[in-house]
Amino acid sequence: MQQPQVKVTEYADELIATPRAHLRLVLEQNGNGLVLSHEDHALIECPLTEDGMLAAGFVAQALGVKVPPLGESVSARVSTGVLFRVLGVAGLDYKKDESYVLLERLLEEAERQRGSTNESV
Repeated sequence: MQQPQVKVTEYADELIATPRAHLRLVLEQNGNGLVLSHEDHALIECPLTEDGMLAAGFVAQALGVKVPPLGESVSARVSTGVLFRVLGVAGLDYKKDESYVLLERLLEEAERQRGSTNESV
């Protein structure tokens, strides 16, 4: 049986459709994995699998935060441009070497766009 993959919700796609300078996001680790949410709506769900946790670490890096311990959460305040890159990071297939070239680019762009305005770092 194939393990579940990282899930990006339709709400995430709807959220980035309207540019905003500040979105308050919450990154939480629970018994099922890592969830990125906005106003109690899930954006990204990273399952508790090798691929899921690998993606979760890169999602946190793109947000400019650390992966929270089990049962805890961290908040990040980012623009929709940063969120766009975070969603791109979540959607990569880390079994393919080419994904790491894209990952590097997305992480660099997210870092530049965050600048020093992310209060959670």
